[in-house]
Amino acid sequence: MEQFKNFWQDYRRYCLVGLGVLICLIGGWYLTAKNATTHRSVDFVDAQSETQQRSRKSAIVSNKMVYVDVKGAVNHPGVYSVKSGLRVQDAITKAGGVAANADMNHVNMAKQVADQQVVYVPVTGEVTTPMAGEAGGTEMTGSESSAAPIININSASKDDLMKITGVGDKKADLILQYRQEHGQFKTVEDLKNVSGFGDASVAKIKDQLAV
Repeated sequence: MEQFKNFWQDYRRYCLVGLGVLICLIGGWYLTAKNATTHRSVDFVDAQSETQQRSRKSAIVSNKMVYVDVKGAVNHPGVYSVKSGLRVQDAITKAGGVAANADMNHVNMAKQVADQQVVYVPVTGEVTTPMAGEAGGTEMTGSESSAAPIININSASKDDLMKITGVGDKKADLILQYRQEHGQFKTVEDLKNVSGFGDASVAKIKDQLAV
């Protein structure tokens, strides 16, 4: 016992310093572990929140309605609302299906519909563009068909007419004026009778037109 007292008196200062260092190390380790746990909890909560936001956005998109103008050889042409992500086939079904004289070789039924899209179903013999895979034929991509839809110049509105390549506000008005004064176009070539349309200009856009 006496030896322990003597040891304590001789080395007390060193013992206290060592004890203080040990306490500091234990405290630092505890704070580090606590902060790491907190960060992991925050990261987990953030990940859950991001996943929930993505789920909510996906649900909103899947329930969004778009409006499609279905024209041509269908039983009930008109503007129909369909859920975003559905296909041209769904829009045509809403329009009562295709008519007996429809040419389905020129309609991509699997294409997704978009808001304000025109879905036009031509009648047999109306479209003369070679089909993909035939000699000299080229395949029309979805972007090309969307950029240049087939427009019926006898029933198209002014906005629809302005979708024709090279037709602006003034030319669209001239087409509407011709229809009022002379009745419907009998062939696409009759468009040459409208001021501003010549042989060259009609030849460039005739693949986009129907009567």
